[in-house]
Amino acid sequence: MTTVVPKVAVIGSGISGAVCASTLARNGMAVTIFDFGRGPGGRMSQRRETTKEGMDLFFDHGAPYFTVSKSVVLDVVLEWESRGLVAEWKETFGSFDCISKRFTDSGEESLGKKYIGIPGMNSICRALCNEPGIESKFGIGVAKIEWLMNQKLWSLTSVDGMFLGHFGGLVATDKLLASSGFSNLTGHPPPLDMNLAPQIASKMEQIPFRSYFVLMLAFSEPLPTICVKGFSFKNSEVLSSAFCDSSKPGRSSASECWVLHSTEEYAKKVIADTGLQKASAATFARVAEELLQEFQRTGLCTSQPYFMKAHRWGSAFPAASVAREEKCLWDTNKPLVVCGDFCISPNVEGAIESGLAAASKFMTMHSCI
Repeated sequence: MTTVVPKVAVIGSGISGAVCASTLARNGMAVTIFDFGRGPGGRMSQRRETTKEGMDLFFDHGAPYFTVSKSVVLDVVLEWESRGLVAEWKETFGSFDCISKRFTDSGEESLGKKYIGIPGMNSICRALCNEPGIESKFGIGVAKIEWLMNQKLWSLTSVDGMFLGHFGGLVATDKLLASSGFSNLTGHPPPLDMNLAPQIASKMEQIPFRSYFVLMLAFSEPLPTICVKGFSFKNSEVLSSAFCDSSKPGRSSASECWVLHSTEEYAKKVIADTGLQKASAATFARVAEELLQEFQRTGLCTSQPYFMKAHRWGSAFPAASVAREEKCLWDTNKPLVVCGDFCISPNVEGAIESGLAAASKFMTMHSCI
């Protein structure tokens, strides 16, 4: 008797989708990952920028690091550590008061070890997406999801109308798949019809999110007035935190690279003026200048960067959890599971745990078929 290997489509190659795909593939399923981006990572991405002189610079412009508090996630992270995919970032963090112009203890050390991907935050997702049993397709956005009742298969279609295949199972990690927010960002209707999975779709439709800007900076020399490699800002309406990427293990120290994160309030004001659709070059230039000026007003930025560029995270940070107890969402009548940091908690650990839970739920569903 020939065993049919279940074909599963995973939409999204962020850490939640990558963990879920890896777990399913290790348990004998054939997984295809679809992601609209150029590569894996999502908010765990690393940005490569080339200067006018041809020098490559790398920035972890999403999650700067992550911590772990749950044993089920720690087991996974320790396995990644044994493979050389992650390392502990042992630098000291602090907090800077923009009024007193002084550094204080941030309390970050009480959170435990700070982990980072090696050589970039996206290295974890990249390795998982290349494991045996997984086919990854980047630069392909899923625009239409149909359920073929008679065949009990999912049919996927891309943004440009290309047929992507039939799949016996579907894992979705994009919180906008059933939300009007998808239309705001892409100009296309949400791929997941509310009628296909009304309970899931209604929960995903209601997920609020926060927007932020980041500013990537490169300096020829270290900034001597900064005594820590990561810190939060107090009493700033513009900046919330800053991290020195070049101080991380596995990073180049040829230049001192910093990533500044804006406050949510600042991002709201900019988006109120410009809208949520892709920002213009003029908007990014304005944001870059305003974030740099705030950094300079603190007195910490004592030299001019030779490179700077702004990026916007429009909908990457969920502001609510929709499955804190269940850890993922699923349809009771169709092989559909949804996972992501919006299920448990809006951080990397929450995304990992949700991806593990989704894989476990899908395997349970498959065994009952």
